[in-house]
Amino acid sequence: DHSGNYDVSTARFTQSFSVSAQEITSNGMAFNDTGSKMYVIGGTGDDVNEYNLSTPYDISTASYLQVFSVSTQDTNPQSVSFNSDGTEMYIVGTTNDTVHEYTLSSAYNVSTARPSSVSVSSQDSGPNGVVYNDDGTKMFMVGSTNDRVYEYNLSTAYNATTATYSQSFLVSGNDGVPQGIAFNGDGTKMYMAGSNSDRINEYSLSTGFDVSTAAYVQNLFINPQDTNATGVTFNGDGTKMYMVGSTNDRVYEYDLSTGFDVSTAVYLQNFSVAAQETAPNDIAFNSDGTKMYIIGSTSDNVVQYNLSSAYDVATAVYSQSHSISTQDATAQGIAFSPDGTKMLM
Repeated sequence: DHSGNYDVSTARFTQSFSVSAQEITSNGMAFNDTGSKMYVIGGTGDDVNEYNLSTPYDISTASYLQVFSVSTQDTNPQSVSFNSDGTEMYIVGTTNDTVHEYTLSSAYNVSTARPSSVSVSSQDSGPNGVVYNDDGTKMFMVGSTNDRVYEYNLSTAYNATTATYSQSFLVSGNDGVPQGIAFNGDGTKMYMAGSNSDRINEYSLSTGFDVSTAAYVQNLFINPQDTNATGVTFNGDGTKMYMVGSTNDRVYEYDLSTGFDVSTAVYLQNFSVAAQETAPNDIAFNSDGTKMYIIGSTSDNVVQYNLSSAYDVATAVYSQSHSISTQDATAQGIAFSPDGTKMLM
């Protein structure tokens, strides 16, 4: 008779299991999908403790296995949970009031958990802009220390933790402080926003999304609008270009009579983001242009605006912000997967 299932009025205490040897301030717990593993998170050790259960969901059969520290992300973690296949773990804490995501290379094995980030310090210590290719199997980062665009291969689409460095392209001949990066839809054109020359530089790629085939074509001088171009992006067909500038803290919109050809760009209008961010560094839109995102290093926020008319910055209205200060205090670039379920900073 299962008539009492999920009815707490029918609950009767059965047994208990002490976790004090591992954690004396246990705040949350979770099981894997089969009940053969149990996880306890606490604020004394600031870690996730993993236990094996020889009988599924019978805590009296639990035995301690291993531990994973989350102290770098939060010193008072409160709860832990997993996605359906155990390849992603989520913890929430009250120190930073943030939900943190970890990727597990072995499902439900906390020793394989890694924060969803990838270091690019081996390539450049001044990463400024980031973008995916059309299917998320490549990531591109522009850095101002070595003045290069770096290409990475992702074994799992849109998952930056699977990135491996591939190659780079030198852009110092066009700008000594490259800030932002963008591509057209098929990757046969690449764009770099430079804050030293005050230009949007256009490159052609004979093989789409292969930076080794890049060649400089032309540029657009944006000094009449702003003297510090930090980010660049386009609408879907390239008939609109958007530049974010940190001198005046504005997003500038241009019309292009020929899609993705910056020589045909004509300045149209601008939108101030100064009320939310006084050091805007990059810009992105959702897939239909009804949402705009700004990331900056003063507030360390991702700022979202709603556009009542798609890709028309004059119709932008501030919506909300999300702090990324616990990940980095100098946010430079932002990108999204097409469905908006992955954000890259």
